[in-house]
Amino acid sequence: MPYIINYLTKIQFGENAIAELANELQLLKVKRPLFVTDKGLSSTPIITQVIESAELSKEINEKACIFDETPSNPTETAVEQALTFLRESECDGIVAVGGGSSIDLAKAVALLFNHPAPLRQYAAIEGGVAKINANVLPLIAVPTTAGTGSEVGRASLITMKDNRKLGFLSPYLIPAVAICDPRLTLGLPPFLTAATGMDAIAHCVETFLSPKLNPPAEAIALDGLKRASTYLVEAVENGANLTARNEMMMAALEGAMAFQKGLGAVHSLSHALGGLHELKLHHGTLNAVLMPTVLRFNQRDCEEKYARLKDAMGLAPDDDLAEAFEKLNIKLGMPSSLSEMGVKEEHLNQVAQWALEDHSTATNPRAPSKEDFFKMLKEVF
Repeated sequence: MPYIINYLTKIQFGENAIAELANELQLLKVKRPLFVTDKGLSSTPIITQVIESAELSKEINEKACIFDETPSNPTETAVEQALTFLRESECDGIVAVGGGSSIDLAKAVALLFNHPAPLRQYAAIEGGVAKINANVLPLIAVPTTAGTGSEVGRASLITMKDNRKLGFLSPYLIPAVAICDPRLTLGLPPFLTAATGMDAIAHCVETFLSPKLNPPAEAIALDGLKRASTYLVEAVENGANLTARNEMMMAALEGAMAFQKGLGAVHSLSHALGGLHELKLHHGTLNAVLMPTVLRFNQRDCEEKYARLKDAMGLAPDDDLAEAFEKLNIKLGMPSSLSEMGVKEEHLNQVAQWALEDHSTATNPRAPSKEDFFKMLKEVF
């Protein structure tokens, strides 16, 4: 049986939690939702299961409104397309089904429904946080991966038309309800299980290392890291293990619950690299590849916290944390370098500048310069 968690938002968590969708839509007074997803999911039984769980009227169910054009990295153009489709279909709410891309895109659509365009004015680095108010469209998030935590996060990451990947941050962007059913992740392929799992781990590590003072969030991050460190390899090697899937979904949830502490240089760099449209780089995979070099950069300022991270991961006190992540990446089959992912040396200078300007840089435990970012990129290139 699913159980309810109230922390930042309402969370229905557990096996068969998707059965609660109809009731949650009713409580939000949503009668005609737009289902936001991607092509990879729209042709699977998962979408059918979610729509059936919504228990819409027969007329609406037969003509369910589905936007399945979410790109691997959600774009400003896709947000505009989804918003147009939502208005034309006269939808009064959104159900986002999928990974962080679909949920982030849905957040941006929910924002622009009652906030005037252009989207860019609401970006954190453009001073847009204060411009976002509570007048957003009701949104329910149904994650089918265990990684981004976007279902309980306050951020939406959107790649703009000029290739900048910008963060839109507000408590008003946290979905009204998150329905976290680990059964929906059973079909996730091994590599995506690994990549999204490393995203969850990166969230737990970076939020814990953030210099902001928030002991409850740090405790949650450490618990998430412990769960993910224990169960990620099993989830990758035996995707049918529901216990491992359950623990990874909780780890992802906890990583995002701690987002209020901010992230760090791993995400500054992965956000910047994600803006390279032509490469379509996976966010979680980038986090995995970047983690060791950023940990080495931060080490001099984080020795005490590194000891606590190692304890949560079951490592020995004299183990090297960066090296432990390198070994985990190898075990999971992650790429060993950015060049292996298609990044070119000519990209690095621009990526370093974008990383410097990213909203996550402010909460990295050691303040990096553009030159520092460039050196980190070269190290992992």
